Amino acid sequence: MSSQPPSSVPDERISDEAAHWCMRFNEPDFSVQERAQFEQWLSSSPAHQHEFEAMQEIWDISEFLPAVTEVAPPQAQVIPLPVKTKPQGSAKRHWATAAALAFALPMAALLGWNQGWVPNSYHRYASDNAIQDITLADGSQVQMNTGTKLSYSNYKDQRSVTLSRGEAFFKVRHDSAHPFVVNAGSGQVQVTGTQFNVWTYQDSVVVTLSEGSVRVLSDKSTPDRIAYLSPGMQARYNPQSVDPQVSAASLDNALAWRNGKLVLDNLSLADALPQINRYLETPVRIADPATAQLRIGGIYNTRDINGLVQALPRVLPVTLSRNAEGETVIKRR
Repeated sequence: MSSQPPSSVPDERISDEAAHWCMRFNEPDFSVQERAQFEQWLSSSPAHQHEFEAMQEIWDISEFLPAVTEVAPPQAQVIPLPVKTKPQGSAKRHWATAAALAFALPMAALLGWNQGWVPNSYHRYASDNAIQDITLADGSQVQMNTGTKLSYSNYKDQRSVTLSRGEAFFKVRHDSAHPFVVNAGSGQVQVTGTQFNVWTYQDSVVVTLSEGSVRVLSDKSTPDRIAYLSPGMQARYNPQSVDPQVSAASLDNALAWRNGKLVLDNLSLADALPQINRYLETPVRIADPATAQLRIGGIYNTRDINGLVQALPRVLPVTLSRNAEGETVIKRR
């Protein structure tokens, strides 16, 4: 296992400072005065911003690991920073991850790997204005839609992806002894080897299965509330979901983005807008419920969704205006 994280930088002082601010930022007693000091530190150098974002992602991914139930042996010690420690449970995972990855303490890293707290590899990926194909460290293939951010961590007992924004299609290399999980929104997708699509929009997640089988949890804290998908099925959830909502899916429509297309199959504007907004820097809004009920269909180029929005008054009885935030508002005539 490498003793250095993929996101490390030559200046260890910056790593130390980023880890300090990451821990304070996630403490409930993070004060207004500290926040001002933190923001001044963050804006003083692009390297500070980069390292803090990397440290925050490390902090975030540790939340998805099982709760720590074992105590470290006496000879394995972690040198703490001069900040308050968090309560036991998820905080132990945060501390083990931050200490082992950020400071590369060999004993802590070895202990963390053996206990399943710390990954032996961690990588971040982002796609901006173009679809991007990547190969994860385990050999799994991922196609990322535009505006997508995800990270991959390889733990002793599982392979873990955190999809923090956007949409991705996964072709997972089969490994029944080393399950593959995708953390998205409030829930999780669990597989061993299969092909599926995950789309996140605000706090909602849509999982579409094209091959194999997956288990979808709408809330990781209630693992007994599971939806099992077969090919051609789709599950939706958000933080308010008791169970994932399962329905049949059109794979051609759901996966059209892989060919640069957006398919709107006679959808209401309320349902079409999330799909439209994922390709826009500034989201489009609907003025009222009457406008939301209007329906739209067609196949559109994902590189010209602004053109689709501007053309709406020619195909629907609507007008376009801008609100105080500079967002386009659609209103029924």
